[in-house]
Amino acid sequence: MGSKNKLKRFKENATFGNVFQPTREEVVSGEFPLKGKWNASFFKNDNPLVLELGCGKGEYSVGLAEKYPNKNFIGIDIKGARFWRGAKTAVEDGLHNVAFVRTQIELIDHIFATSEVDEIWITFPDPQIKYKRTKHRMTNSEFLQLYKKILKPDGVMNLKTDSEFMHGYTLGLLHGEGHEVLYANHNVYKNEGSPEEVTSIQTFYEKQYLEINKAITYIRFKIK
Repeated sequence: MGSKNKLKRFKENATFGNVFQPTREEVVSGEFPLKGKWNASFFKNDNPLVLELGCGKGEYSVGLAEKYPNKNFIGIDIKGARFWRGAKTAVEDGLHNVAFVRTQIELIDHIFATSEVDEIWITFPDPQIKYKRTKHRMTNSEFLQLYKKILKPDGVMNLKTDSEFMHGYTLGLLHGEGHEVLYANHNVYKNEGSPEEVTSIQTFYEKQYLEINKAITYIRFKIK
């Protein structure tokens, strides 16, 4: 994507009522105004709050918002030029139950209050295969404890990935640390019984993976 295109998208994001782009300083200092008030101040309802972390183009957040009008969805990504597409689609389609925040994943406890979130989705994250990149894997122990902080006590996590490595690493970690695995599937499109929200919503890249018969894996779990 050219720099002119990026600038255009950043400018357009600033006009969208469903996009929030706080500075790092504003987030870290505790000045982000919607922390603990997402449902009351923005969505103006008491519906369950669901996050997609590393939302990319926002396709999954928008797809879930269309499918579940009685839930509120927020896509999180540091690259605003990416989720511009999802934000624009939501505006054009009149979807009022989806928003996007441009921030780093490690700062989400400054964006959401303790026990404010009902569910978290992680869709097609970078598996960070090299050992020295373990600290960047979005399902490592440190990240799981961060998610636990903002999740309600019965909150649920979802991991959907094309990476067998990420799937295996996460399953091993969950079992090793005593977390509760609710469902695990190493090929959701081949095995019966896959949850509908896992197979009925497909991202641009996911469709490409399926064209070359690459298996899509899924884990649903609770952090203890």
